[in-house]
Amino acid sequence: MILDIDSIETFYGETQALFGLSLNVEEGEVVGLLGPNGAGKTTTLRSILGLTPASIGRIEFDGVDITHEATHKITRAGVSWVPDDRRIFPTLTVERNLSIAAKKTRFREWNMGEMFEIFSPLEYLLHRECENLSGGEMQMTAIARALLGSPGLVLFDEPSQGLAPKIVQDVMQTITRLKQEGIAVLVVEQNALSALEVCDRVYVMDMGRIVHHGPARTLLEDDAKRISLLGI
Repeated sequence: MILDIDSIETFYGETQALFGLSLNVEEGEVVGLLGPNGAGKTTTLRSILGLTPASIGRIEFDGVDITHEATHKITRAGVSWVPDDRRIFPTLTVERNLSIAAKKTRFREWNMGEMFEIFSPLEYLLHRECENLSGGEMQMTAIARALLGSPGLVLFDEPSQGLAPKIVQDVMQTITRLKQEGIAVLVVEQNALSALEVCDRVYVMDMGRIVHHGPARTLLEDDAKRISLLGI
């Protein structure tokens, strides 16, 4: 098991956001984290990364307790993040954004040539400042940056947000490729149908708690349950 979260509780000041949340991800598995806005999905990712540390409970990555580790140590251990707002450096070029993210971990190492294979436009955007990119180009850069960190686990936060359907399709294909390469993925996604198509398992959250867990295919095929849990 690459990620094991056991009964964490996370707070923003005195406001509790997560209540006894537990989930896990196996190596090479794609797991979806679904639910309405404000359910606590992004907070879960932030807790894994140490950006909003859990006050109670335990988070293990690759067999090591990272609950209270600093974020830079967690990423160096092999956790990469593709945030919903991309967070690339706007005044730096694509090439510079990618080069400063490259590092080695115990996991599979990726190179720039593979980034061009996955996202062919990147090769022609290397010398462009990121503030001049489209939303889709920024997302390509953000995903490539995550992969160049040699991750064992990639956290995707709303990867299809604001993107054209073709780019969404490319992003989902990239997630499938990561699985084929043995890299685990935990994906938060409002486009639940797209997520259910690529995920092995899903957790559904509401008000900081897990309210459903099971195979993605089962939820995709069970219209009544899917409508009840996700409204779609």
